[in-house]
Amino acid sequence: MESARERTLVVGLELTGPQAKAPRPERDPDVEESLDELATLAESAGAEVVGRITQMRPKIDAATLLGSGKVEEVKTRAAADDADSVIFDHELTPTQLRNLERRLQLKILDRTQLILDIFARRARTREGQLQVELAQLNYLLPRLAGRGTQMSRLGGGIGTRGPGETQLETDRRRIGRRIAKLKSEIERVRATRGVQRSQRQAVPLSTVSLVGYTNAGKSTLFNRLTGADVLTDSKMFATLDPTVRQIRLPSGRRVLLSDTVGFIRNLPTTLIEAFRATLEEVTAAALLLHVVDITSPLASEQALHVMKVLAEIGAETTPQILVLNKSDRLSEADRMQDLPTLTHRLLGETARQNATPSALISAQTGSGVGTLLELIDQKLVQDPIARQRFRLPLSEGRALHLLHDRAAIVSKCYQDKYCEVVADAPQSIRDRLAEFAISE
Repeated sequence: MESARERTLVVGLELTGPQAKAPRPERDPDVEESLDELATLAESAGAEVVGRITQMRPKIDAATLLGSGKVEEVKTRAAADDADSVIFDHELTPTQLRNLERRLQLKILDRTQLILDIFARRARTREGQLQVELAQLNYLLPRLAGRGTQMSRLGGGIGTRGPGETQLETDRRRIGRRIAKLKSEIERVRATRGVQRSQRQAVPLSTVSLVGYTNAGKSTLFNRLTGADVLTDSKMFATLDPTVRQIRLPSGRRVLLSDTVGFIRNLPTTLIEAFRATLEEVTAAALLLHVVDITSPLASEQALHVMKVLAEIGAETTPQILVLNKSDRLSEADRMQDLPTLTHRLLGETARQNATPSALISAQTGSGVGTLLELIDQKLVQDPIARQRFRLPLSEGRALHLLHDRAAIVSKCYQDKYCEVVADAPQSIRDRLAEFAISE
């Protein structure tokens, strides 16, 4: 029998004081938009959202975030809706968390805890599990206060007089040791990834990484381009563990395509730090495919948040292609518009700030994917393509196979002892077959 879903309330705060009016480089979502996303996150974690509450205040209440009166309203609403938990759309301080738990007598979570919980559920590889556990412990450590002062070492003998060591201190030491061990293990993972990356780079294959807001359709596009069967789901953060596959471009050259974790507004800093090893796949890429759900009413803001995270991990200067996904859900009138006009209308100022080539596609149906592959071919400056004529002895079947596998054959002519081939070949292949190259 399926267990009942946890019933939860989502609570948001909109600041109206001077701190809310400070100029920002990007538009912040209003409280309702942010709560919509929080509710989607909660449902992705398996909860049933039974209600939402918003509060407008000039500033954050240091004790309870919302203020005493609103906390009482939340308590009354939670009882009426038979809620098991309350999720706040702000990161709670240790004091706020403790006070809210005492006042509401319910499980209290904030946005960061919710995202960490989803990551913990979705991590499949050992690397992903290590990274999530590290992020959870880094979040938990400053929030241990207030769990009680029961003594863990009271007894007779030398060195045991006085209050002894509290359970809080024991927990802090234990978590500190575990964090140190996790960091050590993740460093080993990082070193292994570095070796694997070096081995891949020894073979001149460029790496193209998919990036984008969570649920933009990256994994569906990855499966479409590679024929893989990576999990695709409408839930947020369906894919956490990076996957790398080889794909062939129209020119014939091969590149590596990697699928990575989706980004989200207010992605916890602890997660960005913990997933450094994974995000290095993005920073090492020769080209980024920035996938945007063009049907989302928040597409512009989501694209800006992705660019913000890319800047935080040092990948803002990596060449990009803006991939406008889910074109199958656009109206016929939208699909008939020229791409620059459509991009500007749907993404606004973000399109100007991004200033990258774009492709309109549907990863679900495959529409526009051929155009995207041609654009990738044009944007990759590593291992450039050029036309070359080769004269191959008939005994050099391996060289001919290499051209068929890694280049685009233009023409082929067999003679007595030779096969003359004209091919659009990457620089790496032209270098390997330089002894057979002939000038026009």
